[in-house]
Amino acid sequence: MDMKLPPADKQVGNFLLVRAENAESYWQPIPANGHVAIHVAPHLVEMDKPIAVGTQTVGKGCYVREHAHDNNEEVLYFVRGRGKVVINGEQTFELAPGTTLFLGKGTRHTFINESDEEELHFVWIMNPGGLEVFFKQIGRLRTHGEPTPEPFARPENIAEIEANTVFAKLSGAEQ
Repeated sequence: MDMKLPPADKQVGNFLLVRAENAESYWQPIPANGHVAIHVAPHLVEMDKPIAVGTQTVGKGCYVREHAHDNNEEVLYFVRGRGKVVINGEQTFELAPGTTLFLGKGTRHTFINESDEEELHFVWIMNPGGLEVFFKQIGRLRTHGEPTPEPFARPENIAEIEANTVFAKLSGAEQ
């Protein structure tokens, strides 16, 4: 599918400036029911070490299901909303604006927005990149400021998409 993407504000060689309203963005399916924006990725700017940086908004009362990244490290900085993270199915920590979270390779995690009043919004950094590829493959192109669509299901081939991007296979995990 050929999608028309918004241009970055400014990209020349190894310099990139992206404003929120111009970021490449995708609506996300159930159970997150929010959206992501990709601000830095190898397909947007020349780089020696392929990292990816973006934002994610998890809908009210929704969650990012448990997963892990076997070859990637992830840093998250929580900007708006409150929720919790469950680490390796055992430890639960509150998330609030100003919280930073580092997730090493293989660390299972899920983010839960327990609020029915406010979305959970965070910045993510993936090293090496690849999360942006996943979001593009499971999402629907979003234009900044457009109304939220009705919730939609994940693609039927989600296991294949996960296996070909940045996700570890979890035994017994929800598929």
